[in-house]
Amino acid sequence: MTVGRRFFGGVVLCAAIAANGLSAANADSPSSSEKKTVNWPQFRGPHARGVAKGFALPTRWNASETNNVRWKAPIPGLGHSSPVIWGDKLFVTTAISAKGDSLKVGLYGDISPVLDKSEHEWKVYCLDKMSGEIKWERTAHKGVPTFYRHTKATQANCTPATDGEHLVVFFGSEGLFCYDLDGRLLWKKDLGELDAGFYMVPDAQWGFGSSPIIWNDLVIVQCDVQKNSFVAALDVATGKEVWRTPRADVPTWGTPTVYEGPERAELIVNGYRHIGGYDPRTGKELWRFAGGADIPVPTPIVAHDLIFVTSSHSEPRPLYALRTGINGTVTAPESGESNEFIAWWKRGYGTYMQTPIVVGDLLFTCNDNGVFGVFDVATGETFERKRIGGGRTGFTASAVSGDGKLYYASEDGDVYVIKADRSAEELAVNPMGEVCMATPAISEGTLFIRTQKHVFAISE
Repeated sequence: MTVGRRFFGGVVLCAAIAANGLSAANADSPSSSEKKTVNWPQFRGPHARGVAKGFALPTRWNASETNNVRWKAPIPGLGHSSPVIWGDKLFVTTAISAKGDSLKVGLYGDISPVLDKSEHEWKVYCLDKMSGEIKWERTAHKGVPTFYRHTKATQANCTPATDGEHLVVFFGSEGLFCYDLDGRLLWKKDLGELDAGFYMVPDAQWGFGSSPIIWNDLVIVQCDVQKNSFVAALDVATGKEVWRTPRADVPTWGTPTVYEGPERAELIVNGYRHIGGYDPRTGKELWRFAGGADIPVPTPIVAHDLIFVTSSHSEPRPLYALRTGINGTVTAPESGESNEFIAWWKRGYGTYMQTPIVVGDLLFTCNDNGVFGVFDVATGETFERKRIGGGRTGFTASAVSGDGKLYYASEDGDVYVIKADRSAEELAVNPMGEVCMATPAISEGTLFIRTQKHVFAISE
C-alpha cells in the first residue's frame, strides 16, 4: 500500500463524520417515520438517514451577514461532533486544549498526529434551540489525552445520542458519559485505551471517531482499535455492560446502525476485515462479510430493505447494497452482478469520508475530493457523476437533506445546496466563513451547522 494523499486526516472523524444511528427502524414504513422532523437525536438524525421532513428549508444565506441567520453561538475548543436536538435543546461536545485549536484541512497526505500533551477539558454544552443561549455546560473529564489526534481531527469527534431522557457522550479513551437532559451525570464508564490510528503505522495516532447509538434501553458502541476490538451494549439507565462481542478488525471510524425488520433487528457495522450484522439484544453474530476497503469511515444506512455500506481508501473501493435478513458468511458476486446476499455493488464507487444518503428512490454519494454520484437505489444504475467544489476542496461532513434539497458542507466552510433529483443541479453555494468538518443537523425547518468556532442556526 502506498502512503499517499488519501491518508489525509479526515479518517479520524466520526462518521460524520462518519458516523451513526439511534434506532434505524425501517424508515420507508409510515409507522416508523416522522411526518415532521423536530428531534434530531443522533448523528444523521432519525433512523441514521439524514433526511428531515415536513418543513421548508433555506436555499441561500450568508453567515457573515444577517441573511437567514437566526443565531450564532460561540463554542470554545475543538470538536467535530455534530449537534443533536431534542425538543428545544441542542447538545454539542468539545475538547479545550491549553495549546490552542489548530486544524489543517484540505487534500494532503500527512499522516502524523498533533503532538499535544497539554491538559484538556472535555465539555458538554446544552443550548436553547431557538436562541442559541447556553442552558448549561458540564466538564466530563479533565486531563492529558491518552492518545494524540490527527492534524484534521479533534479530541471530541463522536456525536452524542439522546432518547429524550438520556444524553450519551463518548470521548474515546477518556470515557463514556451519560447525563439527563438537565445536565445531571447519571453514570460514566471507562472502556479502556482506544487507539484508533493507522493500523500500518501504529505511531500515527488519529483519534477515536465512532459515535454511540441508543436502541431501546441499550447504548451500543463500536470500538475497532489497534488491539482487542469489540462491539458492546450497556444499559442506558445504569451503564452496566449487557454484552460484549470481540471483533478481529483493525481501527475503523464508522458508527453502528440498528435496522428493525419484520422478523428481527440487525445491528450493522462497517469494517475492513469484518463488515457484519449482530443481534442487538445479545451481541450474537448474524452474518459477516470481508469485502471492505481499509480505513472505513462511513456509517451503514438502511433504506428500501437494503443495507448500503461503502469504503474508499484502497481497492476495491466498493459501494454495496446488501440485502437485509441475510445469514452466515457473505460472498460478493462480480461487480455489477447480484446474488442472494448482495442486490448490487460497484467497484471504484465507494466514498472515503462521507456516509451516503438516500432520498426517495435515489442514492447520493460524495467523495472527499468532491466527486458526486447519483444512483438508483434498487439497481445501482448511475444517473449522474460530476464534481462539486472544483477539485481542490476537501469534503468530510456527510450530507443531510430536506425540502427536496441536499446540503454538503466543504472543509473550507462552503455549504453546497444540491437539488435532490437525478439532475443533482447546484442551487447555491453558501459561505460559513469558518472551517466546517461536522455534519449539520435539521429541526423544524432550521439547519444547525457546527463550524470550527460556532454553531449557526440557519432558517428563512
